[in-house]
Amino acid sequence: MPEAVLLRPEAPETAPLRRQRTPLWAWVSFAVAAAIAAPVVAVLAAAAVPTGEVWAHIAGTTLPEMVANSFLLALLVGAMTASAGAVSAWLVTAFEFRGRGVLEVALLLPLAMPAYVCGYAYVWLLDVAGPAQTALRGLTGLRWGEYWFPEIRTLPGAALMLAMVLYPYVYMLCRAAFLQQSVCLIEASRTLGHGLARTFLHVALPLARPALAGGVALALMETLADFGTVQHFAVRTLTTGIYEAWFGLGDRGAASQLAAALMGLVALLLLFERLTRGGRRYHPTTTRHPPMRPVPLRGAKAALAVLACAMPVLLGFGIPASALLWLAIETGDPLAPPRFMPFALNSLILATLTAGLAVALAALLAWAQRLHPSPLRAAANRIAALGYAVPGSVIAVGTLVPAGLLDNALDSWMRARFGISTGLLLSGGIAALVFAYLVRFLAVALSSVESGLARIKPSLAAAARVLGRTPGQAVREVELPLARGALLTAAVLVFVDTMKELPATLIVRPFDFDTLAVRVYSLAADERLAEASTAALLIVAVGLLPVVALTRAMRRG
Repeated sequence: MPEAVLLRPEAPETAPLRRQRTPLWAWVSFAVAAAIAAPVVAVLAAAAVPTGEVWAHIAGTTLPEMVANSFLLALLVGAMTASAGAVSAWLVTAFEFRGRGVLEVALLLPLAMPAYVCGYAYVWLLDVAGPAQTALRGLTGLRWGEYWFPEIRTLPGAALMLAMVLYPYVYMLCRAAFLQQSVCLIEASRTLGHGLARTFLHVALPLARPALAGGVALALMETLADFGTVQHFAVRTLTTGIYEAWFGLGDRGAASQLAAALMGLVALLLLFERLTRGGRRYHPTTTRHPPMRPVPLRGAKAALAVLACAMPVLLGFGIPASALLWLAIETGDPLAPPRFMPFALNSLILATLTAGLAVALAALLAWAQRLHPSPLRAAANRIAALGYAVPGSVIAVGTLVPAGLLDNALDSWMRARFGISTGLLLSGGIAALVFAYLVRFLAVALSSVESGLARIKPSLAAAARVLGRTPGQAVREVELPLARGALLTAAVLVFVDTMKELPATLIVRPFDFDTLAVRVYSLAADERLAEASTAALLIVAVGLLPVVALTRAMRRG
């Protein structure tokens, strides 16, 4: 009885902890999710409104071509990224050969190369007046038209450019999946008489299907969102159609309906993969297994492995980067530094603002779920991360539609109340552009922050609470310093993605506000590829930053 009496006073002391109120800042995650989802909702709402003759003209003439080209482009890029990424990941994981350590890191380098920059470099190299055909005519004495040479400005050419810079998504995820697979299954396959090639096709690759599908899905979303490459290669897709309907025909309703069609195509591709996967499971039944031991390769097999891993790096980074460097040294941008630097300054301002805001919002969402977990808040975080699956042109349309309505409403109210015209406060400045970037890239920051927090033991913050710290103080003094690396990684990734973004920048940017990406596109559109090399090299140089961070993380892993 005395023991029972002693236990009773503890209940009132622990009860308030269980009934803690959720602070106001933790509810902000719902408002952030709603704001991030607003552009997609605006596109769908605008697409539901009947349009006039412009949409009827597009639907009857160019829409079937745009849908077919978008589908074929996605199909080709998906096949090439899956094969290049999965095969290279298996080779550097399962085999030991000379140069494996260098190639293991170099296979990530194409991430620094924007697809449209890679396309511009190859067009300069392989076009009629380019170095390749000029050298061929000089060696053979033939004139143009008397020899066969592959045409680069085609749909397969555009697919190759996109695949060579997007395969690292598949490579990273598949390599991680291969390293985590049970060696027992691999060894069982080999004892049954299967070689490593057959084991790869029938055991390792099927087990890595979620990783393969995830990497291919990222590549396909980037493919369907691409504008600069397909525009320069004269391949008409839904993304180019949105730009033409918005600026060429001046019809926002038609642009919104094309954007809705593009989102539908993305959803169909993701749904198809889910349906074909079925209810199969791909995780190992135990984590107690030894690490995979690479098989040494010698002679011709080692040379083939080196060639298979080096070709994607050469095609996706080595050749285009060398071409850009040669052009920059030989010609470069004709503008004097005082006139060229504003482009770089605008890019740096936009990228810095977006990276800072994205990391702040991602930290808010991640810590709100960590400190006050709930299924509803987790769903809100996932909604906030949907923007990365939406092409930049769609987000641009969805940003300008509500921003224009708010501008017009505010201007009408100010005129009626005070006789003052406010003009375009939202859609006419960089606020709308930064918001479009946030919608597009918040998922990148959120995934980095969440992965960093997942590696921090909750008991550390609990120990700080026991020592008298409030939840906010525990976050600032314990968890925030431990998550500093994840926050920095998120900022770098968003910074670089913002520097490379082209479709949203072209549509949402204010008048006479150009960035490095816009400068590259403008010069390349006028066939001034040599002059575009300076701005393109700056974008690539900045893009190397996250690649260095990724390679360091891979070596630590």
